[in-house]
Amino acid sequence: MLATAPQRQIQPPPGTPFDWFGSEAGQGLLATEAGAVERILRRSPPGLPWTWLGVTAAEPPSAAGRGLLLQRGHRHWVGAVHSGLPLPLASETLGAVLLQHVLDDASDPDALLGECARVLAPGGTLWLAALNPWTPYRFRWAGTGLRARDPGHWQAALRRAGFSGNSVSLQWLGPHWRVGHGEAGIGATDRLRAGLALTVGKRVRAPIPPTRLRLRSAIMGG
Repeated sequence: MLATAPQRQIQPPPGTPFDWFGSEAGQGLLATEAGAVERILRRSPPGLPWTWLGVTAAEPPSAAGRGLLLQRGHRHWVGAVHSGLPLPLASETLGAVLLQHVLDDASDPDALLGECARVLAPGGTLWLAALNPWTPYRFRWAGTGLRARDPGHWQAALRRAGFSGNSVSLQWLGPHWRVGHGEAGIGATDRLRAGLALTVGKRVRAPIPPTRLRLRSAIMGG
């Protein structure tokens, strides 16, 4: 049984790139993503638990249900449990996994995305929020050690983890430049917003045809 983590901020170690999200500019971006997080959780299958992994400056979602809330510490995930990878979760048990900027540094995303694919149930949803490398807002985090990657990078990483590239949806989130003037969209001008979010479902395994039918097809020369 998954327990909801206490609703408290876990202080990050000093000097990490993720400290930027605690600044006014960082909070301006995170505030625009709260609605997207809640929408993903509302669409999550009601009978399945979910997990949110976020930066320490982000407010954990308040959606009701069986959710495991983890924030990225210096070397481990902290919250209701204290863990590294692999995540302390059984395979194919979650209806949704949400990653809120926890991959916006120089770390390799493949290990964590592979874990997301493992713990998601077939038909479950992965939501990944990241910084947008094309936005003017990037000058606000310049020099912090944060790393923004384009959508093509994330789509390739998702395919390596086993997700279908054909089912990825993309949305642009947050302000263009002025803090606190953030919205969301998918239009041409939205490509300059501070953040992006990719949503992808885990494919449902196709049923295996009955052996009897396969044998009959072979006998008939089909």
